[in-house]
Amino acid sequence: MFSVTVRDHVMIAHSLRGEVFGPAQRLHGATYVVDATFCGDSLDADGVVVDLGRAADELHAVLGDLNYRNLDDEPEFSGRNTTTEVMAKVIADRLADRVKAGGLGDAARQLAKIVVTLHESHVAWASYERTL
Repeated sequence: MFSVTVRDHVMIAHSLRGEVFGPAQRLHGATYVVDATFCGDSLDADGVVVDLGRAADELHAVLGDLNYRNLDDEPEFSGRNTTTEVMAKVIADRLADRVKAGGLGDAARQLAKIVVTLHESHVAWASYERTL
């Protein structure tokens, strides 16, 4: 399987409910480095999985909807812990919607899966993988 990865970042604020989160129960900020990997069994006529520029643009647009937001105030996340794992899935699902809508070009509709990894720091990260 072939894969292409693009990277961006997003800055959010949130709080997490549950004693397991300790001090993260209080409002705090997070800056995630975000990797989006697009995987396919074949290459298009130009010899690529997806166009890198289009993939980077689509990731940037998805993250733009979250950037500088307090996720606690967003109705979409009401009653949910916006853990790193949850946010990786949200971003992957939004990218998948853009693939299906043609945002990465017609050839990208042949992708097999997307993997999104959010790096909380240089020593901790979480990923979500979804098929298309």
